Amino acid sequence: MKKFWETKSLDEMSDDEWESLCDGCGQCCLHKIQDEDTDEIYITRVACKLLDIHACHCTKYEKRIELVEDCLDLREMSADEYQWLPVTCAYRLLHEGKPLFNWHPLISKKANSVKRAKMNVTHFAISETTIKDMDDLEDYILKLQS
Repeated sequence: MKKFWETKSLDEMSDDEWESLCDGCGQCCLHKIQDEDTDEIYITRVACKLLDIHACHCTKYEKRIELVEDCLDLREMSADEYQWLPVTCAYRLLHEGKPLFNWHPLISKKANSVKRAKMNVTHFAISETTIKDMDDLEDYILKLQS
């Protein structure tokens, strides 16, 4: 039997289905930098101030768009903006016609599978509240986004 994410487009999903696609990795809450010349996107280890890094969830999820100017509202994003999402993100994967990873909770049926696969940010992220100057984000770049 096919699962909802295999039969529905992102636009066709209910709010509950949409929310269940989030694996809770926290990667989308990391600050990113885009090179103005090449458009390459760099991921930093600096997390949004609203991210509870240990639990990998937003502490103000319902108000995040109001509280954080550059927070990504996935439901409002256009397809060409999905390059800002992690390459492992279910929303991006499904948009690109790719399957979910085996560690995704919808596949594994285990809430801690993301953490066990070391796909969440708990082991390396730091809060933006600990950074002296956000203009120094380049000092915290992790890798080039593919």
